[in-house]
Formats: sequence, structure tokens, C-alpha cells
Amino acid sequence: MKAITVKAPSNVDAEDTFILEEVPKSIPEEKDLLVRVLAVSVNPVDTKVRKSFRENRYIGGWDAVGLVEEVGSRVSFFRKGDKVYYAGDITKQGSNAEYQIVDERIVGKAPKNLSDAEIAALPLTALTAWEAIFDRLRLKKGQSLLVIGGAGGVGSIAIQLAKYFGIKVSVTASRPESRNWCLGLGAENVFDHSKDLTKEINEEFDAVFCTTNMEDYWNSFPSFIKPQGSICLIDDPSNELDIKIFKTKAISIHWELMFTRSLFQTEDMHRQHEILTEVAKLVEDGKIKTTLGGSKKGMTPENFREVHKLIESQKAIGKWTIVF
Repeated sequence: MKAITVKAPSNVDAEDTFILEEVPKSIPEEKDLLVRVLAVSVNPVDTKVRKSFRENRYIGGWDAVGLVEEVGSRVSFFRKGDKVYYAGDITKQGSNAEYQIVDERIVGKAPKNLSDAEIAALPLTALTAWEAIFDRLRLKKGQSLLVIGGAGGVGSIAIQLAKYFGIKVSVTASRPESRNWCLGLGAENVFDHSKDLTKEINEEFDAVFCTTNMEDYWNSFPSFIKPQGSICLIDDPSNELDIKIFKTKAISIHWELMFTRSLFQTEDMHRQHEILTEVAKLVEDGKIKTTLGGSKKGMTPENFREVHKLIESQKAIGKWTIVF
């Protein structure tokens, strides 16, 4: 099969980054699906892994939509021909290929009312946002949430999920187009994170979900989180941070990593199948919409290089996908 491979670690403009080549097609094990990939998206994690992965060659990509070609002997949720979507498993080869192996417990049937480009934009961000809001922060109807980085892929889904489930959601964004995007998705307030948030924000929230650049806002967090509130983080700090600043208000800190359940084969690993199934229903019922920001056509090194550059610029609004 053909795949886009990367010699890691690599700069986005390096000659051995994004090579289209022939690689062996894997055979599904007991709980696995072999999926013929139709479209993928590019996430910030793709760019981070590309820069740090320590192998001679690897296939990147997490989000995908595709058709089930083969099923393992113990597969129970799907059958050949089903159209599915998923965010993959960081321990396995990625989705930037004609075919991919994925465990059925982290796969959902794709929404029926969207294009392949629109579907591919959903799974990783939807899972991350859902797990952060409901599994980590455990927010309930009537509570308040501030999303740092509302116009990104994760923030765009978080706004919609919070609003649908009755959570009062505000966000941060700095550019006019980002602000309008967030308001269009249902954010109640938009604060400018290019300015001092301690001066921009004059209220306290039950929880904060920081989707990007946590170090830039770390010392500000206690000023707009309620006593006994909580914060959820997804990106890695590059320096040591003072955790004592959260003690006075008894603020709890949570980490969200969408890959945790598949990485450790947790007992509730099938929960991601359930979340994706619920998200598909919400999309089909018109309760939430895709966060597609743009798309490219063709599994080419040029397309992957261009989209990776856009993601690294931190100027992308919503999600970018590549249709094969």
C-alpha cells in the first residue's frame, strides 16, 4: 500500500519529510479493523510527533474516516463495508496511508450527513473535548467553563459540546476572524488572550480548559477560577511551573490525553466507541457541526507539508483535512 512516511525527527521543510512510498499492509488481529482510509486531518500532535519521534521511518496521522475492509475474529461492533471514523492509537502506525489497522473499541460509525473532509475533522478533537469536559472536569448543566484557545480544533468542538449540554461557555481568541468563529459556534463571551487576561477577565469560572500555550497563562489561571474549581491541560510545559499558586483556592489540576485509554488498554477503552457514536448522532441531529476550516485533495507530500506549516503557524481556524 502507499503511505506518507516521515524520517523523524524532522523539520517540515526537510527533504526526507513526507515521502510517498510503498509499505506492507498489516493484518487485523482479534479486535482490529482494517480500514481503507478516505480522508485524514492534521492536528498539532502530528507536528509535535514529527519533530520528536525516534524511528528511521514512521507513518503519521491520527484522525481518519474510511471503509472497513476486513475485521478481526472477535470484532462485534462493525462489519465489512461500514463507514467509520476514529482518532487512532499512538502505539500503532498512523492514518496517512491507504489502509490502517485500528482497534474497534476506539472507532465509531461515521455521521451520515457529512462529506469525508468534514468527518475527518471531528474524531480527535471531539474525543479530547468530551473527555476533558465530562471525564476530567466533570462539568454539569448550569456550571461555567472558560476555554483558552476557542478557535482551534479542540476549542471549536468544546464550545459546541458545552453549550449543548447546558454549560455556560466563554473563550479566548485574539483575531477578529477567530472571535467571530467562536461566537458563531455559541460562545457567550470572547476575551483577547493576546492581552493580560487578569485585566481582560473580570469573572470567575467553575473550570478552565486550556487547549494551548499553558505557560503563557499559568500565573493568570488562579485569578479567574472559582475557589475549589478546576483546570484541564493538554499541552506540555517546556519549563518548570509553580503548582503552589493553586493551593489557596484548592484548585484541582487535570490532564487530558486522548490516547491514554488505547495506550494502556484501560477497562473502559470502549468508552471512545460510545463517545464517537454519540457525537455522530449529535451531528446527524444538527446539534453540533463539523469544525472543518479547510481541506486539500490528494495524498501527496506537498499537501501534508503545506498543512503542517499552517498548523505550526498557529493561525489555523478549525481543522484542516486531506482527502485521498
